[in-house]
Amino acid sequence: MNEDMMLREKEIHLRDYLNILRKRKLIVFSIFIIIFTVVLIKTLTATPIYEASTRLLIEKTDASPLMPNYGYAQYDPEFLQTQAQIITSYPVAKKVVKQLKLEETYDSYVAGMDESGFSVNAVVGWIKGIYAVVSKITNSVFAKPVKTIQEIEEDEISKVDSIAQMISSAITVEPVEETRIVNLSFMSANPELAVMIANATAKSYMDQLLEMKMEASNYNQKWMGMKGEEEAKKLKKAKKALNEYMKANDIVTIEDRVTIIPQKLAQLGSELARAETRQKEFETIYKIIKKSLNNFEELETIPVIADDPVLKLIRDQIFKVEQNIMEQSKKYGHKHPVMLRVKSELAILRTKRNQEIRHIIKTVKNRYELADSNTRDLRGLLEKTKKEAVGLNEKFVQYEILKREIENHQKLFDALTSRVGEQSITEKAQNINVWVVEKAQLPQFPSKPNKKRNILLGIIMGLFGGVGLALFLEYLDNTIKTPDDIEERYNIPVLSTISKAKNKDKDLYKLILDEPSSALAESFKSLRASIMLSSSDSPPKTILVTSMAPKDGKTTVASNLALAIAKSGSEVLLIDCDLRRPMLHQVFGLENEKGLSTFITGTSGINIIRDGLPENLSVINSGPIPPNPSELMISKRLKDLVRALKDKFDFVIFDTPPIISVSDTLIMSKIVDASLIVIRFGKTTYEMMNHGLKQMADIEAKVIGTVINAVDEKKSGYYYYHYNKEYYQYYASDNQP
Repeated sequence: MNEDMMLREKEIHLRDYLNILRKRKLIVFSIFIIIFTVVLIKTLTATPIYEASTRLLIEKTDASPLMPNYGYAQYDPEFLQTQAQIITSYPVAKKVVKQLKLEETYDSYVAGMDESGFSVNAVVGWIKGIYAVVSKITNSVFAKPVKTIQEIEEDEISKVDSIAQMISSAITVEPVEETRIVNLSFMSANPELAVMIANATAKSYMDQLLEMKMEASNYNQKWMGMKGEEEAKKLKKAKKALNEYMKANDIVTIEDRVTIIPQKLAQLGSELARAETRQKEFETIYKIIKKSLNNFEELETIPVIADDPVLKLIRDQIFKVEQNIMEQSKKYGHKHPVMLRVKSELAILRTKRNQEIRHIIKTVKNRYELADSNTRDLRGLLEKTKKEAVGLNEKFVQYEILKREIENHQKLFDALTSRVGEQSITEKAQNINVWVVEKAQLPQFPSKPNKKRNILLGIIMGLFGGVGLALFLEYLDNTIKTPDDIEERYNIPVLSTISKAKNKDKDLYKLILDEPSSALAESFKSLRASIMLSSSDSPPKTILVTSMAPKDGKTTVASNLALAIAKSGSEVLLIDCDLRRPMLHQVFGLENEKGLSTFITGTSGINIIRDGLPENLSVINSGPIPPNPSELMISKRLKDLVRALKDKFDFVIFDTPPIISVSDTLIMSKIVDASLIVIRFGKTTYEMMNHGLKQMADIEAKVIGTVINAVDEKKSGYYYYHYNKEYYQYYASDNQP
């Protein structure tokens, strides 16, 4: 049931909007007439306003007269907008007033004319009107502060200021697209005044630009003169600091030394590398020699010794003597004088060889020691040169800083001096060029009001205003008006719609009897048919009729439904269960001394049923109003009575109180077969339906459907109006009961 009660998205069609407009056509038409009439009267009675326009060519020249101009201007999209703000500024407008002496002549130009909100009197009157309204609202809340004489004088606006403010607000500036031309326009009821102000504004604008340029130039010269003096002092101080630094550090040829030292470092580095290589070579040879120092044969195999030319010569001699000994030994014995002489010669040569080897070893040692000493000397010289370079670099950095500071101050001083000279020459030159391309001419025809445009706008505004208000009112209206509102939102069928009676004095409770062939009576017959066909097995025998709020017409629906079912031949019992505001005894003209309340309390028996009111219809009226109706509704006697009556009659219809008002209906809905909810057209809201249906869903009451009562055809939309009209005409010609 909760899912059935959820609001569903409704697709909006064009015909839905058309139905709304037809339903609220009086509002649409009224708003249209009001807006259109106001616009039409305002247009026809408005004072003609004339517009005078001056065309100006405004160019920006970025180049100085002393600087070359390359024939193009820098793109600046905000330039013309900026100039427009200057043109419409108060200083320009005040120059116009003084130029034309409008404080003396303005009244003569506008005498007897309505400046459409631009006259001094209109402005002052408008300000006074607003002040009066605000004063009335705030006077009772805030106490008026006492103003001093100075404050009063400051609040007073002079005539010159008032006219200047009027001109400033009325001047319009419109740039012409893709050009540097702007249209300067002014509107007034006096065409001559419009021409004068338009042309005077152009001249005042050019004067204002010149004044702004002169003021800026004077300020720049003064500022640059002060800065030039400051830079001269700083330059002098920087030069003095550099001289003192050079004296203190003995810097004369520092730049040359800085250039030479890297070359010297590179040369020392190369020499050190070569010396270290030689030192390593001699060190290696000397270590090999030291290992075989006493073994001359091994020493002789070392390359540095073996390659010695003197030693080679001695070895050759030894080789020859040894060959001679071998040859002589074949001839002579060992002790032969020749052999002794030759051996003596061999011993001498070997001694020379050993001496030469020792000499070579000593030479290698000396070379190693010399190379080692040379390496240490070069390394020390390199380190010394590096330290000298670091110290010199530190001095050079500080020297460069002081030197650069002098250069910067010198450049600033020269630039300021040059700029001051240039400014003195070009102080009267402007970087904005303005030419009057076309002066304002006396207009022959008024520009306002544009009657055709205003009338068209009045029609459009009237239509939009009327349609908008109609749609807005429809949006605010949250009452139920069509069956679609119920069926689409709550998935509950609408069994019938009952039209609103045109005659308010007509008795609606017994329409079925009084006017059986009327369209209203046919609506109740349609309700009867819908209830009979509501179930595939058999229609509900006990039906509860209720509504969401009082005066929704539930008693009218209950009584006419009972009469309609009774006329079909079924035995029907109508019970008035509203023990607070009973109505059925008045409808059928019965006494209310006994009824449902007396039966439940046990003071009367089943003889409370009134028969023969019309044929097949019986009624149980409410009886005296008890002090506790809700407690009576939960009694066992009521349930027993319903079961007994259900067996005796074909249909039992219960007229119950509204759901939202009391709980009696919710109690009764648990003991009946079905509940029928009466909805009042344009009165029952969705909030009421949501609340009531939620209460019935919580107790699992069966809702068979709804009836929309008192439908106003004119307010229900085009479709329902014409449908019901044809429906009524059809049944009005039907004479069958």
